[in-house]
Amino acid sequence: MAVDELQAIIQRCQILEEADFKGEDFNLFQVAGQKCLEDGYAAQLLEVIQNEKNKVIVKNMGWNLISPLVRCIFTYKQDDDKREHCLRILDQLAQLCNPKELFLGLLEQIEQTSGEQVCQTVMLLLQPLQTVLLKLQNKKAYSVGLSLAMIMNQLTPLPVPYTKQQIQEDKLGLCQCCNAVVDFAKPFVNEVVKNMEKSSEYSDMELKEELIKFCMKSLKYPLLTAQLEQLEGIEEHPFRHFATEIIDILWNTRELIPLVFVPHKVKSPPWENEEFAEVEQKNSADSLACLSYLVFVQHFGVEYFPVVFSPSYLLLCNMTHIEALLKRTEESVLSKGLDLFESCLLRMEDNSLLHPYLELRVFINVPQDLVKIMTLCPIENMRKKSLSILQLFIDKFDTEGKYTLFRCLLKTSNHAGVEGYIIKNIKDQIHLALMKEYDNIWFTGHHLISLLDLVLSLPEGAETDLLQNSDRIMASLNLLRYLVIKDCESDNQTGVWTTLGKIKQNFLKPLRVGLNMSKAHYEAEIKNKKENRKEAHSSNPVCSVTVSGEKMPAMTTGMQLQVLHSALFTFDLIESVLARVEELIEGKTKGVMDEN
Repeated sequence: MAVDELQAIIQRCQILEEADFKGEDFNLFQVAGQKCLEDGYAAQLLEVIQNEKNKVIVKNMGWNLISPLVRCIFTYKQDDDKREHCLRILDQLAQLCNPKELFLGLLEQIEQTSGEQVCQTVMLLLQPLQTVLLKLQNKKAYSVGLSLAMIMNQLTPLPVPYTKQQIQEDKLGLCQCCNAVVDFAKPFVNEVVKNMEKSSEYSDMELKEELIKFCMKSLKYPLLTAQLEQLEGIEEHPFRHFATEIIDILWNTRELIPLVFVPHKVKSPPWENEEFAEVEQKNSADSLACLSYLVFVQHFGVEYFPVVFSPSYLLLCNMTHIEALLKRTEESVLSKGLDLFESCLLRMEDNSLLHPYLELRVFINVPQDLVKIMTLCPIENMRKKSLSILQLFIDKFDTEGKYTLFRCLLKTSNHAGVEGYIIKNIKDQIHLALMKEYDNIWFTGHHLISLLDLVLSLPEGAETDLLQNSDRIMASLNLLRYLVIKDCESDNQTGVWTTLGKIKQNFLKPLRVGLNMSKAHYEAEIKNKKENRKEAHSSNPVCSVTVSGEKMPAMTTGMQLQVLHSALFTFDLIESVLARVEELIEGKTKGVMDEN
């Protein structure tokens, strides 16, 4: 019945001129063709489409069959003959239909797909879409760009497989689809390359720009969040293959080196809305950061780069990319930022990075971002790696650079553990300065005194929370003890003896007062807890603790006492080092007086 209806419409249209086709004819053809497909008459429909007499009809009306055709293809199993007939129909439509009409029909079908069928639909329609685009004469670049943008927009919401198992399973087909899209773009890349070879001044830049936009989108998704390390058991990593293809496109279109070393090369559309402009700028920054990661960490396309760039220049070029990556919270992106930073630093010799680089804001922002990761990131290996990279960064600077960086981090870190770590680094630099034969003006004399004013002080005097600042205080006391032992008052290379009165007034005395107050408070609290233990056990045996807005497990009185005793132990530790420092100062001062 369905085939008879289709034949009737075909016979009626065969006697009409192309210009005489009406809207009613299009609708009748679509309905009859769709019924043939749904009723299982795909073979008969294929015969109709292949019939030379129906060429004009198919050219004008065939594109209407795309939607029902795709639905039917997905209903049949892979080995079903009817599915094979449907695929041949799709191929015939790509060859015979009006390119412009079929192009819009294919894009509409891609746009309407969603969920688990996105990759299947895209891979199904890539070949006919490519065939149609190659036929287009007018607005070809625009059509290619629109197709790639539509495809990438449909893929972007899909989760990127990350683990080895997820990549091997490729449940939604994203890995396979991404590489199919690159193959889809190759004829257009070849066209651009061919035209560029013909003329050194290639004038038609539109198609090239559309391909660059596609590469930039691909760098942002899926490559920015993808796992790109070599995985054992996977012979050809799909995302590594995809990355290689993207790098090759950029190289063949002569854009790879300019994008890596001249970030402003990327052209963004002029947005009147500032919010849109900011999103576009952020997307571009993420893409360029991913590109740098591919080149300098994974070494994709590294063979294309001349070995003429100094390590410090490579670091300079990459610092904005490192900053962009370190501000992200996703593990897959954050790890790329840390790897890129580490890779750049390992190329450099210690003490080779000149202090004027710190005049660039990004050279201050990045270590501050590292501090945030060290103190706030929930992933332990990320925190540890951030700390080791911070030390690498410190080691690469010249002496004045280290001095400036220490001052900056002491003022901005707002974390006692980080401040303690920086103070330990200051102690190491003072040690090197005292051991060397030549003068080191930055960690001796008046420069050091200025730095010690920051180090040997309590943020809020005697009322400082000693428990919270214990790491910093212990590091400061250890530094002062070292200075008193190593630097004789007669030599006074560090200047510590000159400023000793100030140190006592601003650090040692308030610390002693603070310790006495804190110990008295905690001892009284312990006594109170012990006296009221029975009463607390019978009425309210627990206390609740809230951290960052989240209620923590309730604490028993015994647990509270344990915490209080631990605090007292910390105060005793600080007091023992303080007593030793005071003893050393008194002993050295008395010795000098006796000599006099």
